[in-house]
Amino acid sequence: MIEILVALAVIAVALAAGMRALAQSTNSATLLKQRTLALWIAQNQLAVAQLATNGPALGARAGEAVQAGNRFVWRETVSGTPNAAFRKIEVTVADPGQPDYALAQLVGYVGLPPAR
Repeated sequence: MIEILVALAVIAVALAAGMRALAQSTNSATLLKQRTLALWIAQNQLAVAQLATNGPALGARAGEAVQAGNRFVWRETVSGTPNAAFRKIEVTVADPGQPDYALAQLVGYVGLPPAR
């Protein structure tokens, strides 16, 4: 009888560990999806800056974006570089519920059109 109780206790511990591992795997997959979608938004913002006719304006901007049905907030900072022909763009994307926790950050450089 004691052997059966010990066996049941071992099985219970093993099943609990398996459930915990499965729950962590699900959380990791969800976070990976969020980070991937956030990176796509950051890449989109950088592409928009690259397509600006006169180059991106210096300063900071913020906005919201929806990707695959999920809402995100983004912040973009455009600054100068030592080379006047380029501008540095930093894009940070976060969940609206946790705007201080960056899901993705992207830094890029955009060339300005030649002066006429």
